[in-house]
Amino acid sequence: MSLKAIATPTRTKEILAKYGFSFKKSLGQNFIIDVNVLKNIIETAEIDQQTGVMEIGPGMGALTEQLALYSNHVVAFEIDQRLTPILEETLNPYQNISIVYQDVLQADVANIIATHFSPEQDVKVVANLPYYVTTPILMRLLMDRLPISSITVMIQKEVADRMAARPNTKSYGSLSIAVQYYTEAKVALNVPKTVFMPQPNVDSAVLHLQIRTTPLVKVNDESFFFDLVQASFAQRRKTLRNNLSRHFSEQYTKEELENKMLQAGIDGTRRGESLSIQEFANLANVFV
Repeated sequence: MSLKAIATPTRTKEILAKYGFSFKKSLGQNFIIDVNVLKNIIETAEIDQQTGVMEIGPGMGALTEQLALYSNHVVAFEIDQRLTPILEETLNPYQNISIVYQDVLQADVANIIATHFSPEQDVKVVANLPYYVTTPILMRLLMDRLPISSITVMIQKEVADRMAARPNTKSYGSLSIAVQYYTEAKVALNVPKTVFMPQPNVDSAVLHLQIRTTPLVKVNDESFFFDLVQASFAQRRKTLRNNLSRHFSEQYTKEELENKMLQAGIDGTRRGESLSIQEFANLANVFV
């Protein structure tokens, strides 16, 4: 198919002009205008002709088009109805694309996956995510335990670094733990702001999340585990003892908390950022 790719500055400008489309800041719309970047994303996601792909925020269809060329079927969620006529034109040559005009955070994603893909098909999420909803979307996809094998997303570099961070680093925090509990996370490549139209104010990165078949650690109560983790990072410069005493002041005395930490073999003078995910799990399991 020798069509001119959507992801070029010229073609993007032509489409914008033809439809009089204006970017909505509130939707975090930044379209990719570099085909090589898109191919790198697809390579990172390890997509082939059998793969089912779920995309979020296709925009004008730049990534969608490349996904359609390399995969079996693409289902894309688009929240902005103004893009309907554009997507109908740009993606018209491809028979293996379904566009769902819904907010992915409101949609019944499991049902949509069941409708569009066969039960034994390998389904992956690949997207250029709007910065402002990156975390809610990723956490929703992970916590719903959808039948997907991996997530490869272009997101703000700082957020990608936080999601893939290791203990004892500046970026490591409750978000790192939440993401790594469900996935193996790695930053695959950094992307300059020049490959977008309009250019965002920050650099981006492609984050690859390989979904674990079982969570990284065994916890007795997931919601308590995440609550404890969040409390431990409430004030990064404070010790674990201080953060936990503040958060659990109504449930436990300082002595009781001290005993729990002792039981888990954790020194209360440490800071949250020094604890591994396994140590957090051990501590949470002493409580419940």
